[in-house]
Amino acid sequence: MGTIVHKGIKLAYDDQGAGKPAFVFVHGWKCNRSFFAPKAAYFARRHRVVSVDLRGHGESDKPQGPYPIAAYAEDIAHIINHLDLGKVIAVGQSMGGATVLQLAAAYPDHVAAIIMVDPASFVFPPEVRTRLETVLTDIEAGNKESLQQTIEQMLFLPTSDRKLVQEVTAVMTSSPSHVTISALRGVFEFDGPTVAAQCKVPALHLAATPPKNPPHLMSQWLPAVINGWTVGSAHFSQLEVPDQVNAMIEDFLRHYV
Repeated sequence: MGTIVHKGIKLAYDDQGAGKPAFVFVHGWKCNRSFFAPKAAYFARRHRVVSVDLRGHGESDKPQGPYPIAAYAEDIAHIINHLDLGKVIAVGQSMGGATVLQLAAAYPDHVAAIIMVDPASFVFPPEVRTRLETVLTDIEAGNKESLQQTIEQMLFLPTSDRKLVQEVTAVMTSSPSHVTISALRGVFEFDGPTVAAQCKVPALHLAATPPKNPPHLMSQWLPAVINGWTVGSAHFSQLEVPDQVNAMIEDFLRHYV
């Protein structure tokens, strides 16, 4: 593990492999860099691969205060510069998907292409927003039961591997409450359609079942996007169907990057 300090915040990362373009893997809300560990090992056979713990997550610092998507993107741009990675393939899942989109829009000279694995909703359906607001209210009151239920019911399928469900839920329910609340507020505030309109690099969107952003809407917001759709997985496609995700990433790079 390596660390970099950016604006007083320690950021943890793993750096392995060799070869260009380099990959940067960005996890989702309340997760950590281990959620991309199998992907990092796979692509490190031919590429340099950096996996990041976003601020507030994993082994990075967890300061009080807001956690906007733009701050994550700025942190990652700093890491890209510090490690001299050149233009990267930025891969993000969930909140990390929104982050790599912001990275591409704000720092296009740092990014060769982005891959969004079931990114967080760019426009939240009212019923989903209401449920998540209830979760935040419960957390503020010291009750994490609704958080656990929401993770299991909204991020997995009935057919999902129970051991994986338990492992992911354990990680996602263990992060500090102030990070849980502030990071989700940052996702709510992210204007995905506007940021998508500013993205000019090749982009792959891998929808899950059900997709957080239906492909037909993603194509409206980001007309040049390439849409893929995994079969047999929900939100954590990179863990549930890794071979499908690997194949689609490799085909995307081969044909569009």
